[in-house]
Amino acid sequence: MRLTLTTFLSLDGVMQAPGGPAEDPSDGFALGGWLVPHASADMGDPDWWTQADAFLLGRRTYDIFAGHWPQVTDADDPVAAALNALPKYVASRTPRELDWNGATVLDGDVVEAVRELKARPGRELQVHGSGNLAQTLIANDLVDEYRLLTFPVVLGSGRRLFADGARPATLRLTSTATTSTGALVSTYEPAGGLERGSFGVEHGRDAVVEPPS
Repeated sequence: MRLTLTTFLSLDGVMQAPGGPAEDPSDGFALGGWLVPHASADMGDPDWWTQADAFLLGRRTYDIFAGHWPQVTDADDPVAAALNALPKYVASRTPRELDWNGATVLDGDVVEAVRELKARPGRELQVHGSGNLAQTLIANDLVDEYRLLTFPVVLGSGRRLFADGARPATLRLTSTATTSTGALVSTYEPAGGLERGSFGVEHGRDAVVEPPS
């Protein structure tokens, strides 16, 4: 399966607590709910959900989803239909019982477990939100496609998707759209290591490619 990562971002790259003040106040973050005034029916592609064969979620995102989506029983809702019916794998360091139908905790090392999931037949293993898990997946080159929804707000603090220390890399833009409230919906695929060059006369514009470390 291909692993796709979908997340909401501010213009300065923050992904923490987009949906409400109580969603994730860790590290003193007090700006939760920043996405809500800019939400719209056209944010994201509903076809994304029909391409999923399984979901991979961090513990906090699982708790948020499990508290809402099992209550949505509309068969025509593509999000609820997919999340309620398909397998959900949860990355959690703490052993726990999961009540949501089809949800299981990943055993052992999360990186090896995700590699095993990706090796299974299927279409997409979808990650939504799940900030800490997303950074682990990025660091281990496990993301096949990024689906980033960037909203017209600047927060100045909070957990960022690409935090300090993220591995330098190049991404290739594969599609883009703008929502009715001004959010940018962009999809990217990994395109190798970081390329660098110089506009200086002494160096010309020859690029230097630095492979991922």
